[in-house]
Amino acid sequence: MYKLVKENLQKSGEVMIKTSDGDKFELHLHNTRFDDENEVVIIDAATQTYWISGKEIVYMWIHKVKD
Repeated sequence: MYKLVKENLQKSGEVMIKTSDGDKFELHLHNTRFDDENEVVIIDAATQTYWISGKEIVYMWIHKVKD
């Protein structure tokens, strides 16, 4: 799931994820980094930084583009 999230974020610029403990995060290119060696997603939010194991991501989604 880690690689899929990374690829889709680079493609669409925004991806939402849900972790195994039910937390939801919205990722954006400007505030998300990826630690490929450890498969960790790093989100630099306004007041907090999150380190999320790629193994804990249960699913992802993107906003559908309207035609």
